[in-house]
Amino acid sequence: MIRLYDTIEPNVIDEELLKLAVEEQGPQEAAGQVAKQEGINFKDVRSLQLDFQNLSFNNIESIEGLDTLVNLEDLSLFSNRIAKMDAMDSLVKLQVFSIGNNMLDNLLNVIYLRRFKFLRSLNLAGNPICEEEDYKLFVTAYLPDLVYLDFRLIDAHTRELGGTKYQYSIYELKHWENQIQSKLEEEQANIAELEKHKAAYVEYLNGPYLFDSLYLEDVEAAKLAYLPGVPELLETYKTKFIAVCQSLFDYGLIQQEKRKAEVALFYECLEEALQDNRAQGLKTIDDFEKIHSEILNTIRNASDLQVVDTKMNECTEEINRLFDVLMTLEMQLVEQLEESINSFERNITDIVGVFVENVQGLMAQCRDLENHHHEKLLEISINTLEKIVKSEFDEDLPDDVRAVFSDKDTVVNAVGASHDIHLLKIDNREDELITKVTSWCTAIVDKVHNDEHNRNRKRVKEINQYVDHLQTELDNFDFGDLID
Repeated sequence: MIRLYDTIEPNVIDEELLKLAVEEQGPQEAAGQVAKQEGINFKDVRSLQLDFQNLSFNNIESIEGLDTLVNLEDLSLFSNRIAKMDAMDSLVKLQVFSIGNNMLDNLLNVIYLRRFKFLRSLNLAGNPICEEEDYKLFVTAYLPDLVYLDFRLIDAHTRELGGTKYQYSIYELKHWENQIQSKLEEEQANIAELEKHKAAYVEYLNGPYLFDSLYLEDVEAAKLAYLPGVPELLETYKTKFIAVCQSLFDYGLIQQEKRKAEVALFYECLEEALQDNRAQGLKTIDDFEKIHSEILNTIRNASDLQVVDTKMNECTEEINRLFDVLMTLEMQLVEQLEESINSFERNITDIVGVFVENVQGLMAQCRDLENHHHEKLLEISINTLEKIVKSEFDEDLPDDVRAVFSDKDTVVNAVGASHDIHLLKIDNREDELITKVTSWCTAIVDKVHNDEHNRNRKRVKEINQYVDHLQTELDNFDFGDLID
């Protein structure tokens, strides 16, 4: 039998297809127009049908392009040409999945669905796998949390038979899944830890990483390592160098906590000041509205034009007084926050400054170790050259190493080249760290100033709009039949 979609070109799930499906199944009329204008955020989509209903037979052959639908709970891929279930890992909230009337012919596809912990309803009807003798037992065994299969409630008997039949293979699968999960959790923990180190600007300083990097492009050091005494010298250098890096790493983490604490304290004080000012402003407005309402009621009930005129003037004065009080509160807040921001700027700049000074001091220790190593290495190299010249050197050396000891200039240049590479790597790491932390300091201070500037402008605008609204309301006050 030839299906209708066998005559249609294969399709793929791309942004255009998703956009069309969301537009057809999403809000219509005015809400739909707004959604089209503002764009579609696929992360907000919770239910989607990619079947034949309004999109014709999509003829989809493979599942892809769903990465952005992270909140999707209900997905229908009914009546397509899909032969394999994959590329759905991002659908972590999936609860209902219909992939009936496709070309799934291998029961192992079901195992892929075990990753969806919230999946409760699955439709596979119309796929070749449904013809398998143990189809229902296999699905219920490998998806123990499934409640509905092919729109039917899974009964306890079927679930028990499936669990018994596949218990050993599932046991092995769970063991493998646990290993994968443990490895994944370890990788995620490592990533999180690295991000923490990066936030402190001391990533890869808790070990031999920086030291090893000194020698990555140092071909001369590899040659000189053949000399007697150099391996021991190098090992001593490495041990001391790593110890300094570890000190810098530990210090960096402590300083990061200090910076975080200072930032948190500032924003806590900032929020406290804003809340207090907001409370005063609301009380001022509340008090005004009570008086304002009383005056308007007096005007509304007055029968004497002179009383109306007096009360209108009084109302205007109250509005002006409200404006003055609100602006005074805002000016007081600006002065208070300016003092807090300046204090924060001094504190955070001092904290970063102390950090930078200590970084420079520790990096200077690294350079001192490198200089000491260089002097000792040069001494060993010159002694070796003298022994070779006097034919007193009995060690076997590779030809490229022996070529270095053709004369004193060659030896000195080789040792110096190695030394220059090491110093450059140390300098670059120091510059990178200092540049990042000082840039962070500048950025957060600028942000605090800009946020306060924008807050103040917004608040002044709010006050003016509110007062203008009150005055306009007063100017347009309906006196009814008071004046004939």
